[in-house]
Amino acid sequence: MSRIKDSPEFQRGAPVTIIVDGAPLPAFVGETIAGALLASGRRAWQHTRHGQPRGMFCGIGVCFDCLVTVNGASKVRACLTPVAEGMIVQTQETTP
Repeated sequence: MSRIKDSPEFQRGAPVTIIVDGAPLPAFVGETIAGALLASGRRAWQHTRHGQPRGMFCGIGVCFDCLVTVNGASKVRACLTPVAEGMIVQTQETTP
């Protein structure tokens, strides 16, 4: 998945950098964490108890498949949370 390219109907927000699992990830104001992860090519960021990958499923905050830790707060829905400059995001891969 990629971001919407230059379009007269779409005004992209200012660029920001978030930190995901210790690495910088470019994003834009107005995007959600899930949107930034998907745009970077990342499709899954947690796993079920059976080891199946999970990322964004419903995209509206109902299913809880996209949970991440943001600035130390756990169980944050990536599909609903807008990015902010310097935000620190941890996926299940790095969260104990």
